[in-house]
Amino acid sequence: MTQPIENKSGLSRRRLLEVLAAAPLVLSGCSSLVPGQGPPPNLYRLTPKPEIPDTVPKVDWQLGVEVPNAPASLDSTRVALLHDPSQFEYYARANWVDRVPLLVQSLLIEFFESSGKILSVGRDSSDVHPDYVLSTELRDFQMDYFPNPLPQAHVGVNARLISIRQRSIIASRRFDQLAPASADRIDAIIAAFNVTLGKALDEIVVWTIENGEADRKSG
Repeated sequence: MTQPIENKSGLSRRRLLEVLAAAPLVLSGCSSLVPGQGPPPNLYRLTPKPEIPDTVPKVDWQLGVEVPNAPASLDSTRVALLHDPSQFEYYARANWVDRVPLLVQSLLIEFFESSGKILSVGRDSSDVHPDYVLSTELRDFQMDYFPNPLPQAHVGVNARLISIRQRSIIASRRFDQLAPASADRIDAIIAAFNVTLGKALDEIVVWTIENGEADRKSG
């Protein structure tokens, strides 16, 4: 049995019925906010180009690259931004083609492969039998709108290189890169992400190979 509506507001019964009758009209005006009924987001992919120095040694060991850990604010397909350090926001109708940690993992593997400096590299779930595992954590992957007038693409990664043989961390480092956008437009923002992510991945590849090889020779 339907329970009677309790009127605690002091409205007359007639006025209360008028308010309730208007409610569906108010809700229908918000239909564009229902997921799937607005225009679909534009999808963007990142295509940084590796620039690994020739001086990096060529090594004969295998590497597993784990999916980076990330806070919930970055473990997303949405393109993040910060107008101040305390609050994450996202660009409207702009999404990455995949979750950010998966994008970074794929590009890291691509950079290692393109370098031609390592025997074999793959995802931690692949059939690679790694001598070392690269474990990373995304700390920054957003556009910073402070303190400069134009936004800067900010990529921050904490990395750890783990020896399977020793079952221990042999090296750890924080990588931090910034690249300003040429304008506050989505095309310029994606271009800035390509620059800053490319620099960060170049550094991670060089650091990983050099530290893995130093450990290999010392053992």
